[in-house]
Amino acid sequence: NFIPKNSETDLRNELIKTYHRLKNFLELKKDVQSIQDRVDQKFRFNETIIGESKPIKGLFKLLEKAAKTNITVMVTGETGTGKELVAQAIHYNSQRRKEKFVAVNMAAIPNELLESELFGYEKGAFTGANHRKLGKFEFADKGTLFLDEIGEMDISLQAKLLRALEDRAFIRVGGMEPIPFNVRIIVATHVNLEKSVEAGKFREDL
Repeated sequence: NFIPKNSETDLRNELIKTYHRLKNFLELKKDVQSIQDRVDQKFRFNETIIGESKPIKGLFKLLEKAAKTNITVMVTGETGTGKELVAQAIHYNSQRRKEKFVAVNMAAIPNELLESELFGYEKGAFTGANHRKLGKFEFADKGTLFLDEIGEMDISLQAKLLRALEDRAFIRVGGMEPIPFNVRIIVATHVNLEKSVEAGKFREDL
């Protein structure tokens, strides 16, 4: 069959473009793997958390145990002691390492916004909700959700968080249907939660 010359040129140009797109894709994939390898290297316990003391070595053993499981972990310690670093070390050494690590500072979000920040909201749920918004539970799907300063969470919202953790599902603000989630939860606090429970500021069941 006769193929016009300009058609041959177009075909050749398209093949060249396809080749370059494929080449760029493979290079990008290689870069992503390289970054992932560096992340894995960066978060090795004994290279991320510096120390040779007996308590630090005990911490490494705990982190190794936690990383091999899917259990919820609570990290306690004073402000500035590296609680988020511990949470990242657990995540990046777990089976979820290639998924998202999403951190939420509970103390930095006003109480009236925290529920929608965690669980998202439906369009029309309140004035100004012009579109559906995904919450952190949805955004972190298959990965790890780090709830920092959990002790600062208002007790009125603690029941909703507890229900979500028990059911492994949540309901968006303004929604009706439960949405299941697959997220590993790590929380941190500088507050003594036992004293908060005694003071009626934190739910014992949570």
